[in-house]
Order: sequence, then structure tokens, then C-alpha cells
Amino acid sequence: MKRKILSLLLVMAMCLSLIACGGEEMGAVAEDVSSETADMDRSPVSNKPGDGSWAVYWYLCGSDLESNGGFATIDLAEMMEVELPENVNVVIQTGGSSAWQNEYMDPNKLQRWLYNSEGLQLLEEQDTANMGDAQTLYEFLAFANENYPADKVAVTFWNHGGGSVNGAAFDELHDLDSLDLAEMYEAFDAVWPADTENPALELVGFDTCLMATVDVAAVFQNFAKYLVGSEEVEPGNGWYYTGCEAVGTQDQTTLSLTDLTKLTPLLEAYESFGQEAFVAATEDPGFFAELGRAAAESENYGGNTREQGYTNMVDLGHLARQTAWMLPSAQNVCDALEECVLYKVNGMYRSESTGLSCYYSYNGDIDDFNGYIGVGAGMAFKHLFAYGLTGELAEGGEEYLNSLDIQELPEIVSLPDMGWDNKPLDINDNGATVLELGPDAYDALAGVDFLLYYVDEETDQMMLLGSDNDMNADWENGVFSDNFRGVWGAIDGHLVYMELSCPGEDYNLYSVPILLNDEEYNLQVAYDFNTEEWSILGAAKGLDESGMASKELRLLEEGDKITTIWKLASYSGDDDFEMYTVDDLTVTADTSFGEIDLYDGKYILMYEMWDAAGNYVYSDSADIDYLDGEMTTTI
Repeated sequence: MKRKILSLLLVMAMCLSLIACGGEEMGAVAEDVSSETADMDRSPVSNKPGDGSWAVYWYLCGSDLESNGGFATIDLAEMMEVELPENVNVVIQTGGSSAWQNEYMDPNKLQRWLYNSEGLQLLEEQDTANMGDAQTLYEFLAFANENYPADKVAVTFWNHGGGSVNGAAFDELHDLDSLDLAEMYEAFDAVWPADTENPALELVGFDTCLMATVDVAAVFQNFAKYLVGSEEVEPGNGWYYTGCEAVGTQDQTTLSLTDLTKLTPLLEAYESFGQEAFVAATEDPGFFAELGRAAAESENYGGNTREQGYTNMVDLGHLARQTAWMLPSAQNVCDALEECVLYKVNGMYRSESTGLSCYYSYNGDIDDFNGYIGVGAGMAFKHLFAYGLTGELAEGGEEYLNSLDIQELPEIVSLPDMGWDNKPLDINDNGATVLELGPDAYDALAGVDFLLYYVDEETDQMMLLGSDNDMNADWENGVFSDNFRGVWGAIDGHLVYMELSCPGEDYNLYSVPILLNDEEYNLQVAYDFNTEEWSILGAAKGLDESGMASKELRLLEEGDKITTIWKLASYSGDDDFEMYTVDDLTVTADTSFGEIDLYDGKYILMYEMWDAAGNYVYSDSADIDYLDGEMTTTI
């Protein structure tokens, strides 16, 4: 089986790689681009079924990745290093970018290109159109299918991705409009009518972020035998089109190959998993809190913090393993994933990746959830999340309840009703703060961490340094105490604001907002519990308001300027915290992240609590005086 998989990928070396972390210096796209499009014979080629011919239809939406960094041009140049046999054609549509970093692509046009054994040729060009529109995708697929059919066909997307809800192909020229899954289905179905028994295409691939999801797989099982995509954000250089080569962005990289002909058992197991969860939620008022804690400890992708934004994508297999103790059907999900995910790679700080992610509402955003209702696979999780977020059912919910013989929905435990806002703290014999909530915490809370603030009373300012989960948690009795040691994260000795983005058993991942050469980025940082070491994984931009995840996981380079950022508000007032630049530093070969002792002064620590619906409350605060390495805590 593995030999068959590798053969498939090697045949398509120009567009598929099983590790998304390569890149070279940008070269010229081509020196032999033909502009004689008027005289070109575009009549259908003579390829026949069974003749071994291949065609790749490449939907290349350049967006800001191209206009700002030339990444599409780089991948075009990489592809053109591959000498194709005579029976392979790559048909490319370019658009969606305000500028192309080469002399051939025109940002004012939609252009169609052919790359084959004779080189790169311009086929035709049209007035610009929205690459995030179903009609534009359909017209390209229809053109390619009519003029360049083949025995085996692959369709690949190149651009940003946004997961199950927001899709891919965000057009920079059209307000970052993107193709959602419904639009993709519409376009593909118009060219190749949906057929799960005999899909028309060999493969659909996403050289984008976050598109290896169970919902994406459910759409494309109607059209293709295989899906290649990444659960996590991809590096800006994307797939390496001439082979496999790691250049340092691999620690958070994921890529998987899913056999869509084997997907149906997974979809059935996923539906049973959701149905069992829904029944459990109607029987146990604390179920949503338990599910929330499991999701928080599961590997999730694209950030899912308030600074980075929320993709609401979590690894399906890891979530199933984390909930198997209360949902026996979770094991069927894991077994089905192993059968249909034929091959995958993942970096050391994406060790729990199982190849496909699923939707989970980390932030409780109703608009985002409504988007999921329209594209998500199956019914059970849609009704589960509707109930958990609103206390009510989605459309068709009454019939669904009847099908499960459930008479009524009990009222959900709501965190704002618990009376824990400004909950007083205690100090234990070790000088640590203690938050005592009682056994009700188990049924109400999806998570607890603590926030740390630095206070300057003379200037009436307080600065939020971030959040962490370094604490002792007795969930059965609802008692939490901090393990704060008087140290905090820093870049080359400069304290930073940092958010815990993904807690794990072997490592924690943190997001650190910075200015990198005066542009807003989030530094991705890992702490390894086994080695007790910190490492900088790269810098990424957060989600756009459109839901677009940045594809640029950028390594720091010597000479880069970093400006650290804290969050600032007045100490005596009630104004909101705003981003505040603090220190400038220059990246060197020895630049590193680590913990340093706090500066002398006054600090405040408080606990942050949240439930599965995205409601937050905060404890009362404790004062920490830090002087010459000694820490004194009072309340």
C-alpha cells in the first residue's frame, strides 16, 4: 500500500510533496513564455482513458502572498525545475493578486497557462474576476477539462486557507472573498457530477492552510479518490514542488494524504460520535464543560487565541482519544481515521496530528458557528454545538430530538450565573494564591488559567503580560493554586506579552505578539516539558477579519528588528487594554526565547475562568511584590 501511495506522489512531483517546508531563492518564472495565444491550437488533446496521461489543474490565487512576498512566483519557478514527460500537462489559472513578482503574470487579468514538456505557455487571458467566486472556479475547471483532459486528473488550490468555515482562495482584489465548501461543491459538480462510487478525479490538493478537515474530505469524496492538505498553517513557501527538503519551518508542519474512497466509515463513525455526545449532553449538565476541557487539551490549529483569532479547528483523532473515557464511540473514529489517512507527516510540535481536523467552537462565536452549519459534515455535531452555545436547537432540531427519543433539553450550566466574578482568593502556606470554587467547577468550567500584570503606580499604568496554566488543579473539589515562580517569558532578556495557545502533555505552545520589521506578527514559541527548553518556531500573522489564516510561517533572520509588545491600560481607571510597544532588539545568530526573573516592582495575579460557550469571568486579584529575587504575595 505504501509503495502505491509513494508512486502516486512521485508521478506528481511537480505539485505534491509530503513535507510542506521547502523553498529556494526566487528565480525567473520562465524565459520561453509564448505570447502567441491567438494562433495556438487549443483543440482537445488526444489523451484517452487508460493511456497513463496526467493533467493537473492548478488554481493559483496569488493574493498578498504574491504581492508582498512573491511566494506564488517561487512555487511556479520550483515547478518549472521539473522536466515533465510528454503525457503530463499542468493547466494554471493566475489571478487574485494586486501585483505579481515576475514580468509575465498580469494582475489586471485572469490568465491561463500551460506547463508541459515544451515549457510554460500563455493560453489565454480575460478581464479580472473574483477567484473567490464559484463561477470563476467553474469556468477554469470546465476550460481545463474540455481542452486538456487526461487519464488521471488532479486539481490543486494555492492560496491562503481558513478551515471548514472559511474555505480557501482569498482574492486580494475582491475584499478577500473566498471559496467556501458549498461554492467548491457547486463548481466541481457542474463539471464532474458528484459520484462517490466512481469519482472523476484522482486527487484534490490544497497548498493552503487548515484544509485537511473532515468537512473538506466529505465534500471532495464526491469528486476525487484522494485529498492532500494540511491541518495546520503552512509555511509561506508552501509545498516544495521539486522534492522534499526541510529548511527549518518543519516543527509545526502537517500534511496528510486521505483515501476518500475509504471515507464513508469515518463519516459514519463521526456521526455516531456526535450523536453519543449529544445524548450525553442531555443527560449530564456538566458534559459541555468536560468536552471543553478535552478540546482545550487537544491539538488545535491556526492559533485559537484572542490575539491570533479563532479558526475553531481541532485534530479529530486527538479529540476522540481525549474523550474516549466518556464516549466509547470515539474509538471507532480513531480506527476509521487510521484506515482512510494513508500517509501523513507532522513536526515535533504537532505530534498529535492524525491527518484530519474537525470543527469545535473555542470562542463561542455564533456567526462562525452559523457558517459551520452550512458546510459541516453530518448532523449530530451541528445540533450539539447549537445546544451548547445557545441552549436551543438548530433548524430541524425537534425532529432530531424525536429520532433519539429525547423528550426535552435540560438547562445548561451557565458560568455567568455561578457568582464567581471577582471571587476572593486565599494564600496557602507556600505563599501561593488559591481559588476555591467547590465541586460545581467541574460542571461549569471548560478551563482556568491565570493572568499576570505589571503595575506602575507612579504613572498610573498597568501592563498585561499574558496568561499561563502553570498551576495545581483539583477539578473534583474545584480548588486551584498557582505555581508562579517569579519568572516570565522573554526574547533575549526582554519581557514579552505571551498567550498560551495550545497546552499539551509533552509541550505547551505560546503566541507572542511582536512587530517584526514594523509589521504585526505573532511569534510561535514552544516549551518542551521533557527537555525543559524553549524554542522559537517562527513568526505568523493572525487571522484576517475574513477568516483567512496567514500562510507565512516565517523564520527569524539575522538583522530582523523585533519590537516587543505589552498591553497597557490605566491602573486607576476602567479603560480597555491597548497594544503598547516596549523594547526594540535586533535578531542575531544567538537570539533565543526563555524565562527571566521579573523586574523589581509590583505585579497583580488573577484567575481567568471560561465555559464551553465562550463566557469569561475573573477572580479578585492578588498583589505580588518582587524585589531582588524575593516574591511576597498578599490579598
